[in-house]
Amino acid sequence: MTETAWTFCLLTGTVLSGMNVHHLELFYYVARHGGISAAARRMPYGIQQPAISAQILQLEDSLGTVLFHRRPFQLTSTGEVLFNYIEPFFNGLGEVARKLRGGMEMRLRIAAPETVLREYLPGVLRNARKRYPALNFTLSGGRLDHIEKKLLAQEIDIGLSSLIGKRTEGLKQRELVQLPMALLVPEKCGFTSAENIWKRDRIDMPLIALPPEETICRHFQQELRRRKVDWYPSLELSSMELIGRYVLEGYGAGLIVDVPASRMAGTRVLPLSGFPSVPFGALWTGNLSPVAAAFVEEAEKLAQKMAGLG
Repeated sequence: MTETAWTFCLLTGTVLSGMNVHHLELFYYVARHGGISAAARRMPYGIQQPAISAQILQLEDSLGTVLFHRRPFQLTSTGEVLFNYIEPFFNGLGEVARKLRGGMEMRLRIAAPETVLREYLPGVLRNARKRYPALNFTLSGGRLDHIEKKLLAQEIDIGLSSLIGKRTEGLKQRELVQLPMALLVPEKCGFTSAENIWKRDRIDMPLIALPPEETICRHFQQELRRRKVDWYPSLELSSMELIGRYVLEGYGAGLIVDVPASRMAGTRVLPLSGFPSVPFGALWTGNLSPVAAAFVEEAEKLAQKMAGLG
């Protein structure tokens, strides 16, 4: 039984006859969000759509009635009765939790691109937990457009991403750092500046980069087109660390953000003079809670440190 279900038992002093309280919790999310797949995306803990469907069927079997029509979604009359009964309790759980914790929510739902989740976020969360040891969090991956949609749908509390273009109305942002782009080349390759590469009639050195949808890649290719230079990735890798390793092994030149962590012994960094920096920051809606504000502060400190600015 989940913490929510136990709370239901404690606060009501009873379990409705023949009903599993966890099943009631799942039904609440299905009814509130208009379907099983939508509920699976919004549950505060991980549970897959087939598991929700199976447990809702168990609830209906225990009651001997159908609670909602699947396609299109619509509560039955008995489903409406049950939802109206349990809705006030589940809607009020957040406020009760805040009161029990001294008025402060200790859970954050965070979304960021996969490279940020892997290489940057662990350090931010480690520092945030020093300030709030009870902090709990859920993580999800996604690019800027997906993060914006999740924020507007209230599916996450904070997004971390490159900040390109204008924000959708209702979103707030805070730039944490500007990250300059650079090329990483083997130390013995002979190139001492990026201009040495542009001047060649034909660029025969392979380019190693993140997937093309990443902001740094889009910025890089836009500036190359402006300079009338054609140079496209031969290798697409999932992280800056992998790019550095393949550069070290002599597979080509790597497109990176120029921060100390990206540099490796045996390689040379070639600054990309005149290329745009990549703004990186935090996104949210409404007002930040104290815990969320502390998280953003720690995110900025670590971003500045990683960029060699802090």
